[in-house]
Amino acid sequence: MTNRDIAAVFDQVADLLEFQNANPFRVRAYRNGARKLKDLADPLSRLVADDADLTAIDGIGKDLAEKIATLVQTGSLPMLTELEQQVPASVLPMMRVPGLGPKKAAALYNDLKITSLDMLRAACEEGRVRELKGFGKKTEETILAGIALAERATDRIYWSAADEIVQELLAHLRPVKAIKQLEAAGSYRRGKETVGDIDLLADATDVDAVMDRLGEFPAVAEVIARGDTKMSVRLDSQLQVDLRVVPSESFGAALQYFTGSKEHNVEVRGRAKQQGLRVNEWGVFRTTDDGEQGERVAGATEDEVYAALGLPTFPPELREARGEFDLAEEGELPRLVEVGDLRGDLHMHTTATDGKATLREMIDAARDRGHEYIAITDHSKRVSMAGGLDADRLRAQWAEIDALRPDYDDIVVLKGIECDILESGEMDLPDEVLAEADWVIASLHYGQKQPREKIMQRLLFAVEHPSVSIIAHPTGRLINRRESYDLDVDQLIAAARQHGKLLELNANPARLDLDDSHCALAKRAGVPIVVSSDAHHTGGLDVLPYGVKQARRAGLTAADVANTLPWKQLKPLLATPASQLPG
Repeated sequence: MTNRDIAAVFDQVADLLEFQNANPFRVRAYRNGARKLKDLADPLSRLVADDADLTAIDGIGKDLAEKIATLVQTGSLPMLTELEQQVPASVLPMMRVPGLGPKKAAALYNDLKITSLDMLRAACEEGRVRELKGFGKKTEETILAGIALAERATDRIYWSAADEIVQELLAHLRPVKAIKQLEAAGSYRRGKETVGDIDLLADATDVDAVMDRLGEFPAVAEVIARGDTKMSVRLDSQLQVDLRVVPSESFGAALQYFTGSKEHNVEVRGRAKQQGLRVNEWGVFRTTDDGEQGERVAGATEDEVYAALGLPTFPPELREARGEFDLAEEGELPRLVEVGDLRGDLHMHTTATDGKATLREMIDAARDRGHEYIAITDHSKRVSMAGGLDADRLRAQWAEIDALRPDYDDIVVLKGIECDILESGEMDLPDEVLAEADWVIASLHYGQKQPREKIMQRLLFAVEHPSVSIIAHPTGRLINRRESYDLDVDQLIAAARQHGKLLELNANPARLDLDDSHCALAKRAGVPIVVSSDAHHTGGLDVLPYGVKQARRAGLTAADVANTLPWKQLKPLLATPASQLPG
């Protein structure tokens, strides 16, 4: 099990304990433990194998250490099994509804006998939820709006989580000598921000050997079906994995077909028909005079398949029938941005606020990853839960950066701040303080349910502010957990273009904000995007590939992403006068 898997178990234990009104200190121990394990760089599986002292991990006591060892060694936790037997499984999705949580889910279960999302929706629509103590009309409306999010959350997982599973599956299957080619397909390969299932495709000389090996994958809970060429399994997490084994001459056609999307493939088949060809998962074939499938003309590789239709090989991320065929007809497809194109990271936090690593640790980690420049951007004072910085503390941090700069001649460290846009519409710090910064990020963390007019007034004020360089996570959405606030993205993009400001694509897999469609709008408007990690610990710097994946889905090239630029070319894009900046 991965660190994230174990953390997820601890989170679920905490939810079930809280649902049962268990000792709050016990609940908190599991929640804190889960949070620590998510941030842990060392694999717990290796620590357990090395018989390391797990209690040396901050927040992990003897009890949790024993449970970690049990999970690593057996893949399950008896305590969780017992709790799941005590709480109806249908109640669990209710805890994922924004604004609900275990305590309120317990109240709904105990007082109204609600055991499913459908029953919860009906109770809200009938006005019965608002009558419970501690709820009210507004809470009822929030719950009703969040049910759709909770339903989606049970069906799909973050791309980042799917990637961990896919890499484990591929590593598990590759030792099979009969396998000649092995790829993941489907929405995972297209880089969609959430994934509903995993599609694997193999070219192998021994089908049974491949299927037997998949059945031995440690996380397999059930073999759903097994046929001559296809096998489906369900993992412990309830995620379904479909394996297809195809002959070499059809591998490319199958990879193209099962990568999708459906809409992209409809266009491909339509173009094939116009040329007297037929495309399916087995290959590209000429159509006979009587309309039947005739001679095979392609199929071994994707390049072959597309070339047979006079098309370029589309990057998987573009295969959504959102203009990629028009691009192909205009000439060569653009070279999409790659992780290696990024030269810096312009959004990260330290222990000065809610980060887990010191200023020097974050600089060293960024330098180790080859960054040419970074911005230290802790929260401003409005984010009191994170210990946000007031003017004095911020200036003290900037003085510390000034003192450290001589130690680093190979990386530019910008004195930055993530400054909240207050509910009133003003910035959270005085203008004279922001004017001293190298890099000012403006963001909304509070008042996200204000009317559109007010939200836009706040955002546009920030865009027009002379010291602000960029708007962070501009729509505020959290995937599967919170919808974006009510804003006019077109208006925001137009204002950013007018005032020469940048927009962020936050690479945190729970955000990926701006999303792919909004990034595409920004590209068309000529507004540069910055792909940032928003890291709160050194390991958080490694989320940038998720942001790049999203940028590729938007069709962004390196020229559309500002932090692909060398430092000297980036400087003119900043709001701060270049004379104040290092380098």
